Amino acid sequence: MKKMKLCTYQQNGERFLGVSVEEGIVNVKKALENQPQEGIPIRLEELLLSDGTNLLESLKQYISNLSLSNQSHLLLNEEDVDFETPIANPEKIICVGLNYQRHADETGSPYPEVPILFNKFNNTLTSHRSEIAVPKVTDQMDYEVELAVIVGKEMKDVPEDRALDYVFGYSTANDLSARDLQTRTPQWLLGKTCDDFSPIGPFVVTSDEIKDPQTLDLKTTVNGEVRQDSNTSDMIFSCKSILSYISRHMTLKPGDIILTGTPEGVALGMPEDKREFLKPGDEVTVEIEKLGSLTNTFVEAK
Repeated sequence: MKKMKLCTYQQNGERFLGVSVEEGIVNVKKALENQPQEGIPIRLEELLLSDGTNLLESLKQYISNLSLSNQSHLLLNEEDVDFETPIANPEKIICVGLNYQRHADETGSPYPEVPILFNKFNNTLTSHRSEIAVPKVTDQMDYEVELAVIVGKEMKDVPEDRALDYVFGYSTANDLSARDLQTRTPQWLLGKTCDDFSPIGPFVVTSDEIKDPQTLDLKTTVNGEVRQDSNTSDMIFSCKSILSYISRHMTLKPGDIILTGTPEGVALGMPEDKREFLKPGDEVTVEIEKLGSLTNTFVEAK
């Protein structure tokens, strides 16, 4: 069966499912017009709402059976795709602070005894290649590459050893942060929830293709310069422990997004006289092994 990554793209104001394979990105809607088959989703949300693996397996089998070598009209050119955020309206976006040992070290913070949780809202979601305005209210905008976990089944009181069974997939995210707003009060929310502060995507890799989420390399480059270069093995709380912990306190729903923390190398972790916060004109790429790269350019707010 072909290795594949899922994405959501926009066409004529509608969101559709794309499947990235070796030959390119399959336009599932057009493929179904050409080769009809019952039960194949054309939107990623349909997979999430199916609450099981049957629909996903049907999709994978359908894509594997497509003969793409002579059907280029079924393929989208990745460079031309108008990517959207993979999930449009998650009920919850929950983030974990100070979850990498070396990131805690660089900020002079003690290792937390339990996960530090905060939330973002849907206004922060944006996509690969979107332009992001640097808010006028901050001059300390920072980058944070993060592994995003997308919940696939309703979770409540799930033990750690079963928590990853509830994961639909993983994606690349950038938890943008306005440090001056974040540290203005004990609550971090204001510095984390400005518009477009959660670019995510462009791809989702389903959990069956990521055997161990604690072995993935992460990297951030700003204008081509590597700023973060680490591995999810440095997490203080693993993905399964985070999911289990959250599920003991609230019910997680399909499509909920969990941002699992960032490694060392953020601007805030540098000596004060060497901190290089983001400014209009900067281009930031965050990438995670097996999941893909997410690039955004930063512009001046109007």
